[in-house]
Amino acid sequence: MKNRKIVVAASGASGVNLGLKVIQLLPKNIDKHFIMTQNSKIVLHKEMDATIHDNNDISASVASGSFGVDAMIIAPCSMNTLAKIACGIADNLVTRCASVMIKEHKKLILAPREMPFSAIALENMHKLATLGVIVAPPVMAYYSKQQTLDEMENFIIGKWFDLLNIENTLYKRWE
Repeated sequence: MKNRKIVVAASGASGVNLGLKVIQLLPKNIDKHFIMTQNSKIVLHKEMDATIHDNNDISASVASGSFGVDAMIIAPCSMNTLAKIACGIADNLVTRCASVMIKEHKKLILAPREMPFSAIALENMHKLATLGVIVAPPVMAYYSKQQTLDEMENFIIGKWFDLLNIENTLYKRWE
């Protein structure tokens, strides 16, 4: 059985730690690919067990449907990136890969980070949701009684893993 391939991309600055943590918590049997800004690539290359792609390299493997990526999560997803995806603009590797996920009918999760959402952002999210994109902002629930920032992040990532059909015990489930 082939390993699943999952792309994690981080756009925008606020909340990048969630994207990094997703990469860290993905099971070892998943082929991980990470897209992020240039400034963090050197450090991440030394610290992460993932293939790191240059966001300007739209010819990277993950930009092609034939590479066979199974799913993609953009966490955090800036409103700029969300708008580009909603309008079909594929001018960098993150938006190109997202475009491939949509055309191949693969799972694409966007974690928009800004609030409140403007009417334009909500319209873009609605458009993407009608195309099958999952819009899953990093929103807390209180039933699992998180006490620390780490537990809160684990809850959010656990919910994203649930959407990706990745078994996890990152948070206390509803009883």
